[in-house]
Amino acid sequence: MRLSSPLLSLLINFLLGASWAFALIGASTIFFSFLNIGIIYALFGSFFGSLPGLFMVLLIEYFLMREEKLRELKRQTELLEELVALQK
Repeated sequence: MRLSSPLLSLLINFLLGASWAFALIGASTIFFSFLNIGIIYALFGSFFGSLPGLFMVLLIEYFLMREEKLRELKRQTELLEELVALQK
């Protein structure tokens, strides 16, 4: 994924990886904590344990999608301005 600066790209990729790791660690920790109670409780608990990390992943992906949409709109605006300049 290309962002406006390499430092921002590095930061976003790091935060995305950390969010996935947070989701995985949360799910596995809750799963193994509730495993002695029952497998169903462990599965439901692991789902709820992974939600904070998955929410962060969702927020970061939303930011990337909006950034890509903005870049595409800027490109289209430049093309439309060129077409208007050719018409005159």
